[in-house]
Amino acid sequence: MKPNPQQIQKVFEWFAELLMNATRETVEPAMRAAAEDVCGEHMEIVPSDTRNLMGFYVSLRKLLVECGIHDFSFSDLLRPTHDRLVKIFSYIINFVRFRESQTATIDEHFNKAETTKSRIETLYLENQDMEARLDEMKREHKSMDLQVREKTKRNDELKARLLELKKGQERIAERLERVRAEKGRLTGFLEERTERCLGVRQESAKLRPYVLQSPAALQADLTDLSDSLARDRSQIDGLEKRTRALQTSNDTFGIVANDVGSCIKVLEEVSNELRKEEEENLKATKRRDALSERGNNVREVERTEVLLQRQLKRWLERTETLRNGSQEKAQGAKEKMEELRGVHRRLTEERVEKGRDMERRRVRIEQTEKKMADLKENIETETQSAEDAYLRMDAHISLYFTEMEQLL
Repeated sequence: MKPNPQQIQKVFEWFAELLMNATRETVEPAMRAAAEDVCGEHMEIVPSDTRNLMGFYVSLRKLLVECGIHDFSFSDLLRPTHDRLVKIFSYIINFVRFRESQTATIDEHFNKAETTKSRIETLYLENQDMEARLDEMKREHKSMDLQVREKTKRNDELKARLLELKKGQERIAERLERVRAEKGRLTGFLEERTERCLGVRQESAKLRPYVLQSPAALQADLTDLSDSLARDRSQIDGLEKRTRALQTSNDTFGIVANDVGSCIKVLEEVSNELRKEEEENLKATKRRDALSERGNNVREVERTEVLLQRQLKRWLERTETLRNGSQEKAQGAKEKMEELRGVHRRLTEERVEKGRDMERRRVRIEQTEKKMADLKENIETETQSAEDAYLRMDAHISLYFTEMEQLL
């Protein structure tokens, strides 16, 4: 009776699944991918059953080579003969028996290989995780460097701003000193004008009895008054020169420009009043009215003095407010600078700590790589020893079969 190829293929598939865990279903994905690469869109030229059978034949041939059959061909699957099947199954059965007798050793090496494989996979995953974490730490390090540079730039800007505030404070202090000096000068000028007003009052009081005297006495008095008027004119000229000097210094003292302008206006009014007084001196009949008017002018000067004092007080208060504001701003800038220094110090410490952590992780990675290299070397050594043991066992089996054939 001629063997059935379909049944024989199933038997071979059962042996291959038992010994190698390989069937036509397991090789189907690889064969389909190979067909797609080779044939492209025309992969249906080769039927899937034929394609899977060819892939299964390659795996089965490897198994039979290990069993001792080196002349296994594809015709043994498609056109099997009785003699060839007896020989092939005999070799396979002997290999199965030998495998069952060495089950403990095979399982031990298989477990070691699986353990080593799982360990390698675990170390590989850990290595990938470490590399990802290292990349993340590098990115964090770059971002931290960028933040540190931004903080340093902001710190430099704050330093420049603080220097500008200090310079502004010095300018305000200089301007305050100039205002105080101008205040002292205006106060002296006001006291001088007050003294002159008091002198004019006294002279008016002295002139009051002479109004009732004779024309000759009045003429003599008028002559004296003319002399005093000439002296007053010279004083007025001096005051005008001083007014021009004040007008010239008006450009330098911009902060008190309004006050100086008010003072100049007061001086001009005083000059006008002096000219009016001269005209009143020429008219003896209107002397009393002129004296009363000058008394009014004195009161106006006093009111002006009060206004100037109030304005000066407001300027002093404003200057004090500006000084307090500049001090508060300087204190706030100083506190912010201290805060930025603390942040910079903390960032530097975190950077150093992260650098140490990175160094420790780098050392750990190097140790892990060294362990993996040692483990790989151990695996290669064990694999080599397993191959040597397998060769020795194969030699023993060949010798055993030879002796058996000789005995038969």
